[in-house]
Amino acid sequence: MSSTLKSHLTDLTHQSDRLSIAEFIKLLTEQFPGQVTFSSSFSYEDQVIAHEILSNQLPVSIFTLDTGRLFAETYSVWNNTNEKYHANITAYYPDYKLLETFVTEKGPNAFYESVENRKQCCFIRKVEPLKRALAGNAIWITGLRAEHSPDRNDLSVIEWDETNQIIKYNPILHWTTEQVKKYIDDNNVPYNPLHDRGFVSIGCAPCTRAVRPGEDFRAGRWWWEDAAKKECGLHIHK
Repeated sequence: MSSTLKSHLTDLTHQSDRLSIAEFIKLLTEQFPGQVTFSSSFSYEDQVIAHEILSNQLPVSIFTLDTGRLFAETYSVWNNTNEKYHANITAYYPDYKLLETFVTEKGPNAFYESVENRKQCCFIRKVEPLKRALAGNAIWITGLRAEHSPDRNDLSVIEWDETNQIIKYNPILHWTTEQVKKYIDDNNVPYNPLHDRGFVSIGCAPCTRAVRPGEDFRAGRWWWEDAAKKECGLHIHK
Protein backbone atom coordinates (compact mmCIF):
# COMPACT_ATOMS: atom_id res chain seq x y z
CA MET A 1 0.00 0.00 0.00
CA SER A 2 1.40 3.39 -0.97
CA SER A 3 1.92 6.10 1.63
CA THR A 4 -0.61 8.28 -0.23
CA LEU A 5 -3.31 5.60 -0.05
CA LYS A 6 -2.51 4.87 3.58
CA SER A 7 -2.84 8.57 4.43
CA HIS A 8 -6.13 8.75 2.53
CA LEU A 9 -7.54 5.77 4.43
CA THR A 10 -6.49 7.38 7.71
CA ASP A 11 -8.26 10.62 6.80
CA LEU A 12 -11.42 8.72 5.86
CA THR A 13 -11.29 6.79 9.12
CA HIS A 14 -11.11 10.02 11.14
CA GLN A 15 -14.06 11.44 9.22
CA SER A 16 -16.12 8.28 9.68
CA ASP A 17 -15.51 8.46 13.44
CA ARG A 18 -17.13 11.88 13.76
CA LEU A 19 -20.02 11.52 11.33
CA SER A 20 -23.19 9.44 11.33
CA ILE A 21 -23.42 6.60 8.80
CA ALA A 22 -25.66 8.61 6.48
CA GLU A 23 -23.48 11.73 6.79
CA PHE A 24 -20.32 9.80 6.01
CA ILE A 25 -21.86 7.98 3.04
CA LYS A 26 -23.00 11.36 1.70
CA LEU A 27 -19.42 12.61 2.08
CA LEU A 28 -18.14 9.57 0.17
CA THR A 29 -20.57 10.19 -2.68
CA GLU A 30 -19.32 13.77 -2.89
CA GLN A 31 -15.67 12.70 -2.95
CA PHE A 32 -16.30 9.78 -5.32
CA PRO A 33 -19.35 10.73 -7.40
CA GLY A 34 -20.90 7.75 -9.17
CA GLN A 35 -18.33 5.39 -7.65
CA VAL A 36 -19.92 4.31 -4.37
CA THR A 37 -21.72 0.97 -4.28
CA PHE A 38 -23.32 -1.23 -1.63
CA SER A 39 -23.61 -5.02 -1.79
CA SER A 40 -26.67 -6.49 -0.09
CA SER A 41 -27.60 -10.06 0.75
CA PHE A 42 -30.73 -8.75 2.55
CA SER A 43 -29.40 -9.83 5.94
CA TYR A 44 -30.22 -7.95 9.14
CA GLU A 45 -26.99 -6.00 8.74
CA ASP A 46 -27.48 -5.16 5.09
CA GLN A 47 -31.03 -4.01 5.71
CA VAL A 48 -29.75 -1.51 8.27
CA ILE A 49 -27.40 -0.01 5.70
CA ALA A 50 -30.00 -0.15 2.92
CA HIS A 51 -32.35 1.86 5.13
CA GLU A 52 -29.65 4.48 5.75
CA ILE A 53 -29.01 4.82 2.02
CA LEU A 54 -32.54 4.61 0.67
CA SER A 55 -34.40 6.59 3.35
CA ASN A 56 -31.89 9.41 2.94
CA GLN A 57 -31.95 9.14 -0.86
CA LEU A 58 -28.18 8.90 -1.07
CA PRO A 59 -26.72 8.44 -4.59
CA VAL A 60 -25.31 4.96 -3.96
CA SER A 61 -25.81 2.04 -6.32
CA ILE A 62 -27.10 -1.10 -4.58
CA PHE A 63 -26.60 -4.59 -5.94
CA THR A 64 -27.12 -8.17 -4.87
CA LEU A 65 -25.61 -11.45 -6.00
CA ASP A 66 -28.37 -13.83 -7.04
CA THR A 67 -26.65 -17.21 -6.91
CA GLY A 68 -29.71 -19.04 -8.15
CA ARG A 69 -29.96 -21.02 -4.91
CA LEU A 70 -31.25 -18.44 -2.45
CA PHE A 71 -34.06 -19.03 0.03
CA ALA A 72 -37.59 -18.03 -1.00
CA GLU A 73 -37.61 -15.76 2.06
CA THR A 74 -34.60 -13.87 0.70
CA TYR A 75 -36.42 -13.09 -2.53
CA SER A 76 -39.41 -11.90 -0.48
CA VAL A 77 -37.39 -9.41 1.57
CA TRP A 78 -35.68 -8.25 -1.64
CA ASN A 79 -39.09 -7.55 -3.16
CA ASN A 80 -40.37 -5.90 0.03
CA THR A 81 -37.31 -3.64 0.13
CA ASN A 82 -37.85 -2.52 -3.46
CA GLU A 83 -41.49 -1.76 -2.71
CA LYS A 84 -40.97 0.07 0.60
CA TYR A 85 -38.23 2.37 -0.68
CA HIS A 86 -39.27 2.54 -4.36
CA ALA A 87 -35.89 1.05 -5.19
CA ASN A 88 -34.55 -1.06 -8.04
CA ILE A 89 -31.73 -3.14 -6.60
CA THR A 90 -29.48 -4.48 -9.35
CA ALA A 91 -29.02 -8.24 -9.62
CA TYR A 92 -25.79 -9.89 -10.73
CA TYR A 93 -25.91 -13.51 -11.83
CA PRO A 94 -23.29 -16.24 -12.35
CA ASP A 95 -21.69 -16.66 -15.77
CA TYR A 96 -24.00 -19.29 -17.24
CA LYS A 97 -21.24 -21.06 -19.16
CA LEU A 98 -19.10 -21.51 -16.03
CA LEU A 99 -22.12 -22.66 -14.03
CA GLU A 100 -23.39 -25.06 -16.69
CA THR A 101 -19.97 -26.68 -16.96
CA PHE A 102 -19.56 -27.01 -13.19
CA VAL A 103 -22.98 -28.54 -12.59
CA THR A 104 -22.77 -30.83 -15.62
CA GLU A 105 -19.33 -32.16 -14.71
CA LYS A 106 -19.68 -32.38 -10.94
CA GLY A 107 -23.40 -32.47 -10.21
CA PRO A 108 -25.83 -30.01 -8.57
CA ASN A 109 -24.70 -30.81 -5.00
CA ALA A 110 -20.97 -31.18 -5.61
CA PHE A 111 -20.20 -28.58 -2.93
CA TYR A 112 -20.95 -31.17 -0.24
CA GLU A 113 -18.23 -33.48 -1.56
CA SER A 114 -15.11 -31.38 -0.97
CA VAL A 115 -13.91 -27.95 0.13
CA GLU A 116 -12.43 -27.51 -3.34
CA ASN A 117 -15.80 -28.09 -4.99
CA ARG A 118 -17.56 -25.79 -2.54
CA LYS A 119 -15.09 -22.98 -3.10
CA GLN A 120 -15.37 -23.42 -6.86
CA CYS A 121 -19.14 -23.17 -6.56
CA CYS A 122 -18.80 -20.02 -4.44
CA PHE A 123 -16.39 -18.54 -6.96
CA ILE A 124 -18.78 -19.10 -9.85
CA ARG A 125 -21.93 -18.01 -8.04
CA LYS A 126 -20.48 -15.15 -5.95
CA VAL A 127 -16.87 -14.09 -6.49
CA GLU A 128 -16.89 -13.70 -10.26
CA PRO A 129 -20.20 -11.78 -10.29
CA LEU A 130 -18.90 -9.59 -7.46
CA LYS A 131 -15.89 -8.56 -9.52
CA ARG A 132 -18.23 -7.42 -12.28
CA ALA A 133 -20.42 -5.56 -9.80
CA LEU A 134 -17.48 -3.70 -8.24
CA ALA A 135 -15.83 -2.75 -11.54
CA GLY A 136 -15.55 1.01 -11.96
CA ASN A 137 -16.29 1.79 -8.29
CA ALA A 138 -13.98 3.37 -5.72
CA ILE A 139 -15.95 2.59 -2.53
CA TRP A 140 -17.56 -0.70 -1.53
CA ILE A 141 -19.96 -0.49 1.41
CA THR A 142 -20.53 -3.77 3.25
CA GLY A 143 -22.56 -5.12 6.16
CA LEU A 144 -19.67 -7.02 7.73
CA ARG A 145 -19.79 -7.43 11.50
CA ALA A 146 -16.92 -8.61 13.67
CA GLU A 147 -19.21 -10.87 15.73
CA HIS A 148 -19.90 -13.09 12.74
CA SER A 149 -16.43 -14.56 12.29
CA PRO A 150 -13.10 -14.71 14.19
CA ASP A 151 -11.40 -13.64 10.94
CA ARG A 152 -13.17 -10.29 11.14
CA ASN A 153 -11.99 -9.22 14.59
CA ASP A 154 -9.00 -7.37 13.18
CA LEU A 155 -10.87 -5.54 10.43
CA SER A 156 -11.20 -1.76 10.29
CA VAL A 157 -14.25 0.32 9.52
CA ILE A 158 -12.26 1.74 6.59
CA GLU A 159 -9.87 -0.64 4.84
CA TRP A 160 -8.19 -1.33 1.53
CA ASP A 161 -9.32 -4.46 -0.31
CA GLU A 162 -6.22 -5.52 -2.20
CA THR A 163 -7.99 -8.33 -4.05
CA ASN A 164 -10.63 -6.06 -5.56
CA GLN A 165 -8.52 -2.89 -5.54
CA ILE A 166 -11.20 -0.90 -3.75
CA ILE A 167 -11.78 0.94 -0.47
CA LYS A 168 -14.20 -0.90 1.80
CA TYR A 169 -16.43 0.84 4.29
CA ASN A 170 -17.85 -1.43 7.02
CA PRO A 171 -20.15 0.98 8.89
CA ILE A 172 -21.64 -1.44 11.45
CA LEU A 173 -18.54 -3.59 11.94
CA HIS A 174 -18.62 -3.17 15.73
CA TRP A 175 -22.38 -3.21 16.25
CA THR A 176 -23.81 -5.93 18.45
CA THR A 177 -26.65 -8.19 17.36
CA GLU A 178 -28.89 -6.40 19.85
CA GLN A 179 -28.09 -3.03 18.27
CA VAL A 180 -28.89 -4.36 14.82
CA LYS A 181 -32.22 -5.84 15.92
CA LYS A 182 -33.21 -2.67 17.76
CA TYR A 183 -32.46 -0.56 14.67
CA ILE A 184 -34.58 -2.87 12.51
CA ASP A 185 -37.48 -2.70 14.99
CA ASP A 186 -37.25 1.05 15.64
CA ASN A 187 -37.23 1.90 11.93
CA ASN A 188 -39.71 -0.74 10.75
CA VAL A 189 -37.18 -2.09 8.26
CA PRO A 190 -38.11 -5.18 6.19
CA TYR A 191 -36.01 -8.16 7.23
CA ASN A 192 -35.58 -11.82 6.42
CA PRO A 193 -37.98 -13.89 8.60
CA LEU A 194 -35.39 -16.68 8.68
CA HIS A 195 -33.61 -14.61 11.33
CA ASP A 196 -36.54 -15.30 13.65
CA ARG A 197 -36.03 -19.04 13.14
CA GLY A 198 -32.40 -19.25 14.25
CA PHE A 199 -30.67 -18.34 10.99
CA VAL A 200 -27.85 -15.89 11.66
CA SER A 201 -25.75 -15.70 8.49
CA ILE A 202 -28.01 -16.43 5.52
CA GLY A 203 -26.57 -17.51 2.18
CA CYS A 204 -27.55 -20.17 -0.32
CA ALA A 205 -30.27 -22.53 0.88
CA PRO A 206 -28.27 -25.78 0.56
CA CYS A 207 -25.37 -24.28 2.51
CA THR A 208 -27.22 -22.59 5.37
CA ARG A 209 -29.00 -23.94 8.42
CA ALA A 210 -30.31 -22.51 11.68
CA VAL A 211 -27.83 -22.14 14.53
CA ARG A 212 -28.51 -24.32 17.56
CA PRO A 213 -28.39 -22.93 21.13
CA GLY A 214 -24.78 -22.47 22.23
CA GLU A 215 -23.33 -22.70 18.72
CA ASP A 216 -21.04 -20.13 17.13
CA PHE A 217 -22.52 -17.50 14.78
CA ARG A 218 -20.88 -19.13 11.77
CA ALA A 219 -21.99 -22.69 12.63
CA GLY A 220 -24.95 -22.43 10.29
CA ARG A 221 -22.83 -21.91 7.18
CA TRP A 222 -21.10 -24.88 5.49
CA TRP A 223 -21.58 -26.83 8.72
CA TRP A 224 -19.99 -29.96 7.25
CA GLU A 225 -16.61 -28.22 6.89
CA ASP A 226 -13.83 -27.30 9.29
CA ALA A 227 -14.56 -23.92 10.91
CA ALA A 228 -11.26 -22.46 9.66
CA LYS A 229 -12.41 -22.79 6.04
CA LYS A 230 -15.74 -21.00 6.39
CA GLU A 231 -15.41 -18.07 4.00
CA CYS A 232 -16.75 -17.93 0.46
CA GLY A 233 -14.10 -15.65 -1.03
CA LEU A 234 -16.08 -12.42 -1.14
CA HIS A 235 -14.17 -10.92 1.79
CA ILE A 236 -10.54 -12.02 1.78
CA HIS A 237 -8.56 -10.68 4.71
CA LYS A 238 -4.79 -10.51 4.35
